[in-house]
Amino acid sequence: MDRIALLTEVLSQNPADAFARYGLAMEYSNSGEIERALAEFGTLLATHPDYTAGYFMAAQTLAKADRTEEARKMLAEGIASAKKSGNSHAQAEMEGMLAELG
Repeated sequence: MDRIALLTEVLSQNPADAFARYGLAMEYSNSGEIERALAEFGTLLATHPDYTAGYFMAAQTLAKADRTEEARKMLAEGIASAKKSGNSHAQAEMEGMLAELG
């Protein structure tokens, strides 16, 4: 069974599994399925707004698709989430990417 099928199966049993949702979003992103990836990141962040890696990777997915303004917005939301949860490492990574995007 491929990873997408496996993660989809896990999510069918437990739709709130943040790790599986993130993994599925990453699989879609890595395979170039941008809209599917962004939909999964959206679901992840709607149910787990403190999952800071989701913001960062969603922003990277958007940036790769030349959707810079959306990437900036995602990073701003992620930075706010990281500040709220005290995740200074994630905050610094996202601030660095935001600076690179200009």
